[in-house]
Amino acid sequence: MLQKPEKSIPLFDCKTTQEVIGQQRFLDAFTKVLNHGGYCQGPETKELDKALAEYSGTKYCATCGSGTDALTLALMAWGIGAGDAVFVSSFTFVSSAECAALIGATPIFIDSDPETYNMDPADLQRAIDEVKKEGKLTPKVVIPVDIFGSPCDYDAILKIAHDNGLKVLADSCQSYGSSYKGRKAGSYGDMSATSFYPTKPLGGYGDGGAAFCNTEEENALLQSCRVHGMSHEDHYDNVRLGLTGRMNTFQASVLLLKLTVFDNELE
Repeated sequence: MLQKPEKSIPLFDCKTTQEVIGQQRFLDAFTKVLNHGGYCQGPETKELDKALAEYSGTKYCATCGSGTDALTLALMAWGIGAGDAVFVSSFTFVSSAECAALIGATPIFIDSDPETYNMDPADLQRAIDEVKKEGKLTPKVVIPVDIFGSPCDYDAILKIAHDNGLKVLADSCQSYGSSYKGRKAGSYGDMSATSFYPTKPLGGYGDGGAAFCNTEEENALLQSCRVHGMSHEDHYDNVRLGLTGRMNTFQASVLLLKLTVFDNELE
């Protein structure tokens, strides 16, 4: 009979992190937001964009309302829609496939490696070949999902995707803070997405997410799609379809504080 462990390891522990950082520092950060009044996509979110891009080793980061928003915004920035095939890990939370379905694309599920539970590159190649042969959909994007904090086999997945003219959107919602061959999560794919839901590695005190990219054009599209497809010249000139995907500034202030102890918290 299995014995009950003397001590369990919690899935997430906001209380201990608060004690390490100090509750007063959170209260001071919240007071700062209350004083300047920029509650949605305020100055702390812009500061967080820069801090996360620097941490991940990417040129740009666009914070947003959730990990699902981050995935959806990336696909929207690439113009993915009806008639397009998006290849997704089969062992994942629903949002990895939901983001494709929400914008009219078709998710195609890829089997998992039995050792890691991550996307199996061999099955990815099989599925791409099959979709091409059927001719009903256009293969466009691969969304590998890093399960249990462990990055996928990106060398193999990127080669297969790029050889077939597909882009890779790395779902790093469970792996932010991890590294793959010297690169940090957020920089694995052509674009990457992560979540700051409280149970995630860098967990906020509510919903939040971020999309990472390395081109000015993609960053501009992410920022536009994040706020109803707005133009950068006029807030009320909506030039494309988008979302209500802004990050709450209070969440950004929490994440800025948690980022200061993130590596120690992971350890």
